[in-house]
Amino acid sequence: MKKNILITNDDGFDALGLKALIEALRPLANLIVVAPSLNKSACAHSMTLSRPLKFKSVDDDFYRLVDGTPTDCIFLGLHNLYDESNLPDLVVSGINIGSNMGEDITYSGTVAGAMEAVLQGVPAISVSQVLDSKAKEIGDLWDYELAKKSIFDIVSKILEDKFPLDQRKLLNINIPPCSIKECNGIKITKAGHRIYGNDCHRYHDPKGSEFHWIGLHPLLWEQSKEKNCDFEAIKDNYISITPVQLDMTSYSDIEQLNKWI
Repeated sequence: MKKNILITNDDGFDALGLKALIEALRPLANLIVVAPSLNKSACAHSMTLSRPLKFKSVDDDFYRLVDGTPTDCIFLGLHNLYDESNLPDLVVSGINIGSNMGEDITYSGTVAGAMEAVLQGVPAISVSQVLDSKAKEIGDLWDYELAKKSIFDIVSKILEDKFPLDQRKLLNINIPPCSIKECNGIKITKAGHRIYGNDCHRYHDPKGSEFHWIGLHPLLWEQSKEKNCDFEAIKDNYISITPVQLDMTSYSDIEQLNKWI
């Protein structure tokens, strides 16, 4: 019997990365897709509480959630499109156009879709395609073949065996910007330390009013001593798989804080 997978993303229901993910997973499972109607990149784990949300049918078992976030898509998808006693076997969020590594995990709507799934008791993975300068120039012509093959293989392993992590933990996967032949394999990584700049631009509209536009930071990071972080794996043309837990407690500081207080 075919398994069931719920899919979302944060680039919007018409994103090519989402189309590639659907193509990769369709042979493996029964798919239901619930994706935002608009691009919701960097919306993090936000949930819409101030207005009603509507499902709009795009195709069979494919819905766009009008002005919803990835978190909304998963929360409403799980509780409205599935029987509570028969939730999907897996949630897959992606394929994001661009990386989600290091502290960017906290900004990512893609990762947030997977976060919401594991909070609801469903195993989940998030998938992002890292882009190089050439890929950014060609835009929609980007080749997702490595991403599709990788996700097919990883999801096959999960469905045939079991999800490898405990409750409230997810797999964050980043695909290097290279061909299948150039890929060196898979590395299990930690989230690296990204270096952030100040890419904020100030402009004036025709009426003289000032406005600001936040740009994209260059992909820079602090090298780890063991060279085992997600950034370094991608640099060396490895697929990066990082286990992520939702418990962000800094346990090593509890004793120190008890003394301090």
